[in-house]
Amino acid sequence: MLRPATDADKENVRVWRNHPQVRAVSLTQDIITPEEHANYWKSLDGSAIRRVFIFEYADVPAGVVTFFDIDDAAHTAMWGYYLDNDGLQERGQLLPAWIKIQREAVKVAFGELQLDELYGEVLDANAAVRSMNTRNGFEEINAEERLIDGEPVTVHTIRRRRQPHV
Repeated sequence: MLRPATDADKENVRVWRNHPQVRAVSLTQDIITPEEHANYWKSLDGSAIRRVFIFEYADVPAGVVTFFDIDDAAHTAMWGYYLDNDGLQERGQLLPAWIKIQREAVKVAFGELQLDELYGEVLDANAAVRSMNTRNGFEEINAEERLIDGEPVTVHTIRRRRQPHV
């Protein structure tokens, strides 16, 4: 289940994002300081172009889904997500939660947010997520090389379109 993030989630979001495994597959891999995170969190208040949701698995907060660059006129947005790797691993729930978070995000994108197209980016080396994206109806529509931490990395843009009602 996804629910809107609250101030009570703020520190969990930062801790989960700073996990080494999450940073390793992120477009920005630096450690987020409490000050940086506080500024980011404050920027969310009243934002029309960014929405943050908490993913709950087995009724426990277990991850974050962010929709950003939301364009209400075009019905498009970008998205990203990450999990509480340590907590889910300890509970033996990492794989099923990882599968479910993406499905829940797609439901919110095409339901509550009324998007027609959902975009994201994934590192070339993140083969597991690239495979999951394909299984969940995303297509890779572009690849470009970027510098991440000073190293050239291939980044794929992905897209999923709303399925027409039959």
